[in-house]
Amino acid sequence: MELTDLRYSLAMDRIRAIPGENLAEPGFIKYFEDGAQWLLLMEEEEQFLLSKAPADTGIDLLREKNRRLYEEILPENYGSSWANPAFAAEKLGGEMGPFLAALRYEIRSALPFVYRHMRERVLIRAELFLEIYTAFTVAYHENGGIPSREQIRSIMRGYLADYAEDEMTVYLNDKLVEGSPGIYDLAAGGCTDLRNLYLTGEYVTDDEIQSARHIAALPEEEITLIAGTITEGYRRGFINGGKNLASKKTVSVILHLGFERILKACIKGFNSYGLKVILPAEVPTLFHSFSRGNMGYGGADPNPQYYYDHREDLALFLDEGLRKRRLEGLTNAYRKLKGETVLYAGPAVLETFGNAPFCPEQNPHAPRYDKTQKKLSTDYNIKAARLYSDAVVAKDRSFTIIDFPLPSIAETDKKYREIFDAITRINTLDNGLYEKIQSGMIDVLSAACRAEIRGRNGNRTNLNVKLFEPSDPASEANFENCTADVNIPVGEVFTTPVLEGTEGLLHVKGVYLEGLFFKDLEIRFVNGRVEDYNCANFECEEENKNYIRENILFHHEHLPMGECAIGTNTTAYAAAAKYGISDRLPILIAEKTGPHFAVGDTCYCRDEENRVYNPDGKEIVAKDNSVSVLRKTDPEKAYFGCHTDITIPYEELGEFTAVRADGGRTPILKDGRFVLEGTQILNRPLEEMDEIE
Repeated sequence: MELTDLRYSLAMDRIRAIPGENLAEPGFIKYFEDGAQWLLLMEEEEQFLLSKAPADTGIDLLREKNRRLYEEILPENYGSSWANPAFAAEKLGGEMGPFLAALRYEIRSALPFVYRHMRERVLIRAELFLEIYTAFTVAYHENGGIPSREQIRSIMRGYLADYAEDEMTVYLNDKLVEGSPGIYDLAAGGCTDLRNLYLTGEYVTDDEIQSARHIAALPEEEITLIAGTITEGYRRGFINGGKNLASKKTVSVILHLGFERILKACIKGFNSYGLKVILPAEVPTLFHSFSRGNMGYGGADPNPQYYYDHREDLALFLDEGLRKRRLEGLTNAYRKLKGETVLYAGPAVLETFGNAPFCPEQNPHAPRYDKTQKKLSTDYNIKAARLYSDAVVAKDRSFTIIDFPLPSIAETDKKYREIFDAITRINTLDNGLYEKIQSGMIDVLSAACRAEIRGRNGNRTNLNVKLFEPSDPASEANFENCTADVNIPVGEVFTTPVLEGTEGLLHVKGVYLEGLFFKDLEIRFVNGRVEDYNCANFECEEENKNYIRENILFHHEHLPMGECAIGTNTTAYAAAAKYGISDRLPILIAEKTGPHFAVGDTCYCRDEENRVYNPDGKEIVAKDNSVSVLRKTDPEKAYFGCHTDITIPYEELGEFTAVRADGGRTPILKDGRFVLEGTQILNRPLEEMDEIE
């Protein structure tokens, strides 16, 4: 018997003895008994997967088993879940509750490893649970009490330090090198057997089943069109960025359960480019920051509040020593995989949208970073981003992103089919038409020294954006002509603003960013940096500011404006209005439906040295700002590891005007309509909306 198997056997034998032995302080017995039952369930799942039973198990039983894995964190049960910091604090005390809620979160992360047949990763979580339990039994035996908060913190902090390198290596191998082979085998065949969805271990709802059935019913030519749009967009991203795709060997595909038939067609396309497809996993754990739906092959979100509550669990343990150890672990992990990570071409991301928007509740017992920890976390993220950039040679990698709706976006199957078809049309719009229209727009913008943006209909935006002025407009441009390559669908021109001279207020009445709703979002810029901000989500102003600091600024004090852009996809805007899904649009599509501005890194982050050209042959020269250029002298101050787009919808836009150095003014948009000569064709979908209304 191998050492891992022996340790696992001993650990599970001890865990089996916990229920009923009553060795801890009475108030904590139920917590540990429930934790033991969870780990025993993981053992049961492992045995099931290793047996021949899955092949003979009906879909109804698989559905029941799947629900059992997630039932404690579902919204209807979360109020009485040990994973809820508020419930844990109520039952276990305000000092100990958050630590034991974090422990429950961590032992729940055994689930994806069970389904990926990675016993050692399950083992270390079981051993952590036993070490904490032992501390409680010893304290109760010796003095009838419980261990100190510091003792539990020390045990969990030691776990995070001891296994940092191992966990980072597993994480990077999954994301950049091999993916999750067992899960790939289930998905790559197109999931013609719906039972395979449950065998991934991901949470499966009607959305995933209905998506798979809908996509299975699509004609082959439509699947070919969708997959071709994705793989061709990926290839075009390399060509337009002046990068050598032939030097890369692997591409990761990130997608939602139910879209496996599209994955199968994409695999064929990527293979034709000489790329091997890998399928990374989603693993929520204390070792990594986690953003549901953005990390790999994933199912439904069982409860966004659960992940939101645990987003800063590391605050319970983070200090300078742990930051340093985590960074050492990550550095060593990259070093181990150096020969493979350089072959990684980048991700192809098939995002989904349609779920009810999430507006989080502030859980007073959820761990939060203090001022020092915010700095430590930010510093770690900046250095981690640099390690990634070096490991994959960021200047030579690319990506593509596309979005599709989930059935929950519609009340009926018929309406869902209509919305899916509409989004497919949007994703496959004519590149040539937009390329020509946007080229004329860029000629005007390249002659301007600034852009003036004003709001209307209650939008208070009053913004002046300083633009880079090309020295030779005949051969250079300050905006990129964005067609359907890295960001699908088509329909955007964008630039890196000059920070000095960029001033004013950006306001939107309501916007969803990364699935979070912001009401009356205001961001004020001074010399291109975020100087002040607010929103109206909560009654307390400080809570509103914290909400923005955490989810837009990501704990940075002052982020620069990294992008100024005009979205030109009025077809997408009109479709969203027609079907009443404007509040459900993902940022990838929403940013194409009006002017938008990003805070954080530029669009050319870590890629500034590559020479990039628009389709008309003009070189794009506005790639740097006074912050990103610090990469040449002080690289750690040049990048922030974040980029958040904020879109002003057409109905809230008063004007977007290009202003020349001589004072001449050329409006591009006025009162929500395109007015620049040659762009008026973009108004047709908007005019059709007006006729219907």
